Amino acid sequence: MDQPEGDQPEAEKGRVDSEAVIESHKAYWRANLRLLGTLMAVWFAVSFGAGILFRPFLDQFHLGGYPLGFWFAQQGSIYVFLLLIAVYVVAMHRIDRKFDLDDDDN
Repeated sequence: MDQPEGDQPEAEKGRVDSEAVIESHKAYWRANLRLLGTLMAVWFAVSFGAGILFRPFLDQFHLGGYPLGFWFAQQGSIYVFLLLIAVYVVAMHRIDRKFDLDDDDN
C-alpha cells in the first residue's frame, strides 16, 4: 500500500518526535551548563583571583579605607556571589522560556 508523500507511519512520527525532544533536552542542558561554567569562572576569578592571586596589585588601591585586595577577599566576593545568583535566576528564566519549560502562569 503506497502512502502519499509527506505522510509517515505512526511509528516513524513517534521516533522523529522523540528525536526532536531528545535534541531539545540536549540543547537545554548545553545552555544550562554553559551558563553555570561562565558564572563559576567569574566567581573563581573574583574570589580566588582578586582575593589571593591579584591581591598585591589590587592593594595599591583603596576602597572604604581598606586595600582593594583585602576588600575583595572579605566583602567583594560575597557581593559578587549574590549578584551571580541574581544573574543566574534571570538567565535561567530566559533559557526556560526559550525551550518552553517556563512554569510561570503568565
